[in-house]
Amino acid sequence: MAEGSVFKRCSCRDGNGRKLGNRCPQLRRAGGAWSPTHGRWAYQLELPTHPGQPRRQLRRSTFGTRDAATTDRDHAKTLLALAGDDAAVAAEIADLLLAVTSGAPLPDRDTIARRVRAGLPATAATTVGEYLTSWLASRRGIEPATVLAYGSHIRTHLVPHLGDIPLVKLRVEHIEAMFTAIADRNTAIEIARQSDKPWIRASVRGMRPTRPSTMHRIRATLRKALNDAIRRSNNRLIDFNPAAHVELPSSARPKARVWTAKAVQKWHDTGERPSAVMVWTPQQAGEFLDYAEDHDVALYPLFVLILHRGLRRGEAIGLTDTAVDLDNALVSVTQQLTTHGYTPVVKKVKSESGNRVLAIDSFTHAALRAHHARRAGWKLACGTAWPDTGFFFVQPDGQPWHPQAVTDRFEALVRDAGLPPIRLHDLRHCAATYLKAAGADLKDIQELLGHSSLAMTDTYTSVIAELDVERAKAEAAAKLVPRRRRRAA
Repeated sequence: MAEGSVFKRCSCRDGNGRKLGNRCPQLRRAGGAWSPTHGRWAYQLELPTHPGQPRRQLRRSTFGTRDAATTDRDHAKTLLALAGDDAAVAAEIADLLLAVTSGAPLPDRDTIARRVRAGLPATAATTVGEYLTSWLASRRGIEPATVLAYGSHIRTHLVPHLGDIPLVKLRVEHIEAMFTAIADRNTAIEIARQSDKPWIRASVRGMRPTRPSTMHRIRATLRKALNDAIRRSNNRLIDFNPAAHVELPSSARPKARVWTAKAVQKWHDTGERPSAVMVWTPQQAGEFLDYAEDHDVALYPLFVLILHRGLRRGEAIGLTDTAVDLDNALVSVTQQLTTHGYTPVVKKVKSESGNRVLAIDSFTHAALRAHHARRAGWKLACGTAWPDTGFFFVQPDGQPWHPQAVTDRFEALVRDAGLPPIRLHDLRHCAATYLKAAGADLKDIQELLGHSSLAMTDTYTSVIAELDVERAKAEAAAKLVPRRRRRAA
């Protein structure tokens, strides 16, 4: 690398008005030394070029002392040294140096070093959108569903609101403005939905407000991405995470509400639900199971299992033949059949506490036995075309159920039965409610639903010894649900 030269220059002009530069006779004393009183210190430095370009120099002046000019020159040389043997990066840094206006400071060495080491262009500020896109593409070892969630947050919210902002300039105020805009959109949607003009209501058809819980997840995605920018390969792209300092309203989960007679009447009159999470009364649950038994015999036993034992949709659909012990009336929950996008995938249960063994009541036992016998008939009818999937719940042709298909058929049954709407997932809340009414404590319910708890290090070490007690509670809970006819194993 060229050393560069440090010298003096002035603004004196000749008789024709042309600057004398370093030819001014006043710049040097009689012995050739630089004049201490005339002119300003300057330097020039040979710069790397792009292929095919002519030579170029960095020339900066107006320094008050020789030391100031030397220090600035050495700073420029330090920046160029960041490129190492990479001629392309060296030329980019030279571009950056030439773009600095006269009198402005040269770029910070550490800032450019971070960009070079991270493989980012030295001459352009990476935007939030560019960084988030590359960050998502680099994620490894995380669940596909998490990648989808990150991508949705980035694509739908973060890039439209923050994407053009340089990463190093992102501030708390920018993020707060994004959430304010999201809240304003929510308000606009609600106002449009309540309009007496059909065309205004139609303008927001299919639009969904962004719930507070979703806003918290959006912030969590941004906070994670920015944390990685701080420690990325020990080359800190930023020094501060503004997402960690943004406050949002509480995203407390909605409380479950029961479909009382008054709530049902209001729903019939207005279409409003008292809560996003609704629970049927035991009478309503019994009406649903009776209707499902008559109109969807293939999925009826699965709904019975979820309602009485509180399994998640994916846990029930993902049960294998080996997980269902009909001889001992036990069900082992170890995996789930869920979706990645729309593609079904088998995964482990959500947590260690979700890996559990459940005793089943006599009514559920009878429904599972009947399904097992009916499935044998389906298999006989299919002959060699029957696929050996290993799943306990399958369609009449032997194929596993798609999770979304189960939800769609559940919602259709609820609608056709004339019952107030609940989500398929709310059958878990029904199970917990009935179990509590039958005398179970919160620990029983926690273990039934497979929720994690810091207070328990090994929830299921004594599960076998407790199954008889659990079965008695399950019987009591199941008996709360009235049926036209009861079948016991």
